[in-house]
Amino acid sequence: MSLFRLRFVLKPYVLQLTLSLLNLLTLTGLSLYVPRVMRDVIDEGITSANTDALVRSALVLLGLGLLTAALSGTQRFISEWIGGHIGYDLRNQLYDHIQHLSFSYHDHAQTGQIISRCIEDVRAVQNFIGSSVVEIIQLLFLLFGAMGIMFSAHWQLTLIAILPIFPMVWMTFDFGNRITTMFFHVDNMLGELSARLQENVSGVQVVRAFARENHEMKRFDETNRAYYDARLKVIGTWAKVMPTTDFFVTLCTILILWFGGNMVLQGQLSVGELVAFNAYVLMLATPAQQLTWLVNAAGEASAGAKRVLDVLDTAPEIESPSSAINPPELRGEVEFQDVTLKYLDEKKDSLTDINLRVAPNQLIALIGTTGSGKSSLINLISRFYDVSAGAVLVDGLDVRRYDLVGLRRQIGLVLQTSLLFSDSIKANIAFGQPKASDDAIFAAARAAQADEFIHGLPEGYETIVGERGITLSGGQRQRVAIARALLMNPRILILDDSLSSVDTQTEQLIQQALDKLMEGRTTFVIAHRLSTVRRADLIVVMDKGRIVQTGTHEALLAEGGLYRQIHDLQLVDNKPDEEQPPIVETEKPVVRRTTNFG
Repeated sequence: MSLFRLRFVLKPYVLQLTLSLLNLLTLTGLSLYVPRVMRDVIDEGITSANTDALVRSALVLLGLGLLTAALSGTQRFISEWIGGHIGYDLRNQLYDHIQHLSFSYHDHAQTGQIISRCIEDVRAVQNFIGSSVVEIIQLLFLLFGAMGIMFSAHWQLTLIAILPIFPMVWMTFDFGNRITTMFFHVDNMLGELSARLQENVSGVQVVRAFARENHEMKRFDETNRAYYDARLKVIGTWAKVMPTTDFFVTLCTILILWFGGNMVLQGQLSVGELVAFNAYVLMLATPAQQLTWLVNAAGEASAGAKRVLDVLDTAPEIESPSSAINPPELRGEVEFQDVTLKYLDEKKDSLTDINLRVAPNQLIALIGTTGSGKSSLINLISRFYDVSAGAVLVDGLDVRRYDLVGLRRQIGLVLQTSLLFSDSIKANIAFGQPKASDDAIFAAARAAQADEFIHGLPEGYETIVGERGITLSGGQRQRVAIARALLMNPRILILDDSLSSVDTQTEQLIQQALDKLMEGRTTFVIAHRLSTVRRADLIVVMDKGRIVQTGTHEALLAEGGLYRQIHDLQLVDNKPDEEQPPIVETEKPVVRRTTNFG
């Protein structure tokens, strides 16, 4: 059972759980004692017209009530405290685990589903452990306590009274078996709804740009309707069970009054004993009736626990080895030996038979058509993915032998799509080096040509950027991302088409700064503009996951092939207007008139 597997979250709270258990035992004992007092009130007070007995019983009931209220309040606080801490711990554990899951997991996982598991599913588990488990334990104590007292008082009447409870319990457990599957479907649909909402909020600009609001509203409505229907099915099933359990509870009372009343008339039972006996029967019936509610909560929590465990059971595909080597300062030598890479669920290899050696401090330019494998190649250096065959060596050692954190701290990365966090620009630049001094942060920003535009913002470096850096332009985000990478002073610098979002003038300024910063470090540059890669020590041309050419700019031009084709194509695209081939008009444009039939 999924909930039972989550028992590890209870280990830190053994003392609080023990205190809660003792408190429950005391509360159960007080509850079981109340019917005895009621029996005395009727038999010794009312029937015998004994005022002293009535006063004494009333004081006892008052004391029991006050003590029960105090213990109940304490119990509520302890149980909610335990539930809150368990939810806190479980969310942290989930988040930490998700942070360490491999890129291949995130390639296929929906963001909305992950968010739903971290919030909604954890909430269901937290609520069940914090309140429902306590109620189940208390009901079990009441059940066994009341049964013991009833059988010792009158076992024949007890057997008659509890007959309706058996079918009620059977119905409850049958309901529990069905409700878990239903709640699992509900949770999955809630995840789909969260994913749909997250996707549309993130893509709101695209939706509005293409005037697709109505279309997206329809898609959201369909997912929302599916979630509503799944939830309604649960409610419908639960609504059928609850009235039946109410009927069985009423039937218990009818049997007690009929058979017990005859015993009173025959002098076999006193009125007080009958009232007390009926109270104990209700103690039995009420737990069985409440069991439906608790099974409903358990079903929701069990479904949530299963979805949480689905994440926790997913082992990271890429981890540091048990005897990981924490690298000292790297020299920056990188070598690909017979490397083949095939992503999960992909039929074809993304990289095939890659052999490449890069000496320390070299500038390597990767160029090729879209989908040729350039980004896949550099992702192997930081070990975001593991090779399917072959090996990637850094300083002569397989990257799979390094400690992941130690390796990645010496690799600066600027992605094609720069992501900033909802924080100050200063904090974003210092993301990889949170203890960096202000002077170091400002120097990195100046090197990335970001200092000037940052000073033009309302609060300068303390300006808070929006989610994903949306309040900045693409070029500004890219320059902040470059500053973030440069602040790490990495031995290996990777620029994955990082100049694609800046204009030509800004590109030249950044390039001038990068020329100085690339000195003394190995740099990999992915670029579509040949102007960015002309001065590379080695240009690697890729096509369909293979290296098809390597050499300097001049050597590759002389060699011809794919590099020459890309070069010539860009030259044509970048010619001034007067050098472009003349446009020959073959026919006059056709003017279409739209007629309004209004």
